[in-house]
Amino acid sequence: MTENDNRADNKEFVEGLARGLGVIQAFDAATPELTLSDVARRTGLSPATARRSLHTLVQLGFVRCVNRRFLLTPKILTLGSAYLRSAHVEDALLPELRRLVKIFGDAASVAVLNGDDILYVAHHSEQGATRPIAGTGVTYPAYATSLGRVLLAGLSDAALERYLGETKLERLTDITETDPARLTEIIRDVRATGYSIVIDQLAYGVSSIAVPIMAGPGRPIASVNSSGYSGRLSPEQLVETRLSELRRTAGQISETLLRYPALRHSLERD
Repeated sequence: MTENDNRADNKEFVEGLARGLGVIQAFDAATPELTLSDVARRTGLSPATARRSLHTLVQLGFVRCVNRRFLLTPKILTLGSAYLRSAHVEDALLPELRRLVKIFGDAASVAVLNGDDILYVAHHSEQGATRPIAGTGVTYPAYATSLGRVLLAGLSDAALERYLGETKLERLTDITETDPARLTEIIRDVRATGYSIVIDQLAYGVSSIAVPIMAGPGRPIASVNSSGYSGRLSPEQLVETRLSELRRTAGQISETLLRYPALRHSLERD
């Protein structure tokens, strides 16, 4: 049964709300301004439905229209900030990320699986603009990141096979691994060792080591990483200098989540 079939059978599903959220998600860094036709094409909605959704969002203050082009307004930030405040993300996650960055410099993040991608839930960095943007709410392909491979390792064999079979595996650098068979081997190795290291897979110059954050035995609900510049960090150095502290951080976050049930439940996959 497809996702659309499930929606059709669910009498509680509000199609109009889903369409509005889809319109919001049509905007991204590459296309911050969209015409009505652009929105209809990106969302798969009819022009009439896309127009009604856009004008509803305009009336609510989340979207503005300038010269027949639509763009998001700063009010859209209230949607994400509501989650950060209600789930106490800063209180629960940032102290440990700051601790990691204080020790190693560079950057540290917490992420969850979101469809084919990882979604950054928290991030702290001392880095400049020499790498792809990483921050709360940003997504990247799971297969090309240490955070994602750790989470993929927590899937069943059937779910992993389905992910690799259905996900568009794109080469992001000359050495990005896109062969499903090889990725299966890599992720099974991550499952065995309990950590993942990625060098120049997502982008040149980015090196990262990640471990799972557990909600119980065999139940990874998120992942945490420490990342830096690959020109000075080999896989051996990452393991020797950062793995133990990273595992300590993951354990501390797991314990902290017990005090923040709303955040813990929000991180868990259905």
